[in-house]
Amino acid sequence: MSQRPKGGPATHDAKLAELESRIGYVFKDRALLREALTHGSVHEGQKRSRDYDRLEFLGDRVLGLCVAERLLAEHQSEQEGELAPRYNALVNRHACAKAARAAGLGDALVLSPAEEASGGRNKEAILGDICESVIAALYLEGGLETARAFITRFWGDAFDDVKNTPRDAKTALQEWAAAKKKHLRYVEVGQSGPEHAPHFIIEAHVEGFEPMQGEGSSKRDAQRNAAAAFLKARGERG
Repeated sequence: MSQRPKGGPATHDAKLAELESRIGYVFKDRALLREALTHGSVHEGQKRSRDYDRLEFLGDRVLGLCVAERLLAEHQSEQEGELAPRYNALVNRHACAKAARAAGLGDALVLSPAEEASGGRNKEAILGDICESVIAALYLEGGLETARAFITRFWGDAFDDVKNTPRDAKTALQEWAAAKKKHLRYVEVGQSGPEHAPHFIIEAHVEGFEPMQGEGSSKRDAQRNAAAAFLKARGERG
């Protein structure tokens, strides 16, 4: 009896089953889950390919809705200006990548050989993207409560953590610089990666101080990380 090649359909079906066990939901439409876990590099150059990009677009909105609803319920006395930093701390690439690792999404990710060889299974940008695409797949098949259950489970204690983090790093650095009457600006010093997975390097400059760098898959994430690095270097907290 001939054996299927290593990494073939049977192997990936087993990985999908293991993933379904971890997230506590079994898909009726296994193709939808597979799409949510397929990186664009697999179909590079092909037209009308199905990968996670479209689902990621939806998943970002579903995640934002679920997080915003919970923050409104848990912080009923706070106004938008106080809720926004908490929201930003929960809805970003780093938070999504952390949840993806907790759920083991990377184990079932479908990558091109080149992306696999470059460590794509552990890249923060890719993990963040597939977390949102899986949330979209859960929403499309199981509804909002199924997606919400995933977020509740794999964001873990993050909602409790933001209760003690009312400001994000950019806000904290803006206030720090203003208190010292110093001008703050962000300078993009590098960009790499393909269009569907860019990587930015940005420096936070405060007049009279050494600039600090931050990296991220969006300019906003890179700015936030640069601000956090600047504050940390000076013993401040964001």
